[in-house]
Amino acid sequence: MKTALRLIFGLLILLAPAAAQAAAPTVVFDTDTHDFGNIKATGGPVSYEYTFTNTGTEPLVIVSVTNGGCGCTTPSFPKAPVAPGKTGKIKITFNPVGRKGEFNREVKVRTNGNPKRIGLKFSGVVIP
Repeated sequence: MKTALRLIFGLLILLAPAAAQAAAPTVVFDTDTHDFGNIKATGGPVSYEYTFTNTGTEPLVIVSVTNGGCGCTTPSFPKAPVAPGKTGKIKITFNPVGRKGEFNREVKVRTNGNPKRIGLKFSGVVIP
């Protein structure tokens, strides 16, 4: 009897993380890359919105989005939790003023769900 209880207890310990992960929020992006193509340095900022869906069973929180390593990129993201089954958008705005040539940037998204961290990439060419 003790052996059977130990076996059941052991299985519960092994299955608990899988059950917790299944109940977690899950973020799925339509795409994680964007190419702005050729943009003029004097044409003003350009923006793109990455659309995502919470495919999990708990509310998804976007904890933070980095600026891509320079002051040329400004992210905006939902501050309120995104309910299961609902969509949201992360907008990045790139300012080409003072830049020229090719650029390849990445903003890093941190969430309370699965995955915890996601990289959203964008690229293009700034024409003087």
